[in-house]
Amino acid sequence: MIGAMKQSQHPKPGRPTLIADTAVALIAERGLRGLTHRAVDEAAGLPTGSTSNLARTRAALLELAITRIADLEAPDGAAEPTVQLNGEPRELLAELAADSLHQALTTGRALTIARFELALEATRRPELRAVYDKLGAGFVDFAATLLARCGSTAPEADARRLVRWCDGVLFNSAVGSGSGHPLNRSELRAEVGGYLDALLPGGR
Repeated sequence: MIGAMKQSQHPKPGRPTLIADTAVALIAERGLRGLTHRAVDEAAGLPTGSTSNLARTRAALLELAITRIADLEAPDGAAEPTVQLNGEPRELLAELAADSLHQALTTGRALTIARFELALEATRRPELRAVYDKLGAGFVDFAATLLARCGSTAPEADARRLVRWCDGVLFNSAVGSGSGHPLNRSELRAEVGGYLDALLPGGR
């Protein structure tokens, strides 16, 4: 899994990116107990002490991993959404959400698992909770902008509902009771469409 994640990135990433990607891959493969500075150095093929020089404490290493996951998972233009909703906004939003969920459960599954591991750790570390929540706020802002274009009368509240629903689908399909039978792209599209119909005005 670690090797596969490295290959999915730029052939020669900078050292900070390489360390962050390796930390995320280790979390996904071995859990947080398997994440140490030495393990990152070894898995990344770097001289001993390289990871400590970048992130001196374990908290700093965890923050580095969370920040990297947020960067890799963030929708394009999360701060200022640039998605062009030409045509039927609700249909396009459903397609975008289904694509994002499908990617998170397939090629991005390692990132999804690592994010859940870090979310649990954040419940025990207030300083990590603050970083996790701040980075996650970008997804709510992005969703709120799209939902407003779809006719939502309370886009921020609806965005939080949509993000909660998506997190539930991801947990169930990636590591929960549904992990043995994860939803395919067509099933996800149908599920998202049904949820948006219930969430937004004029739904079926």
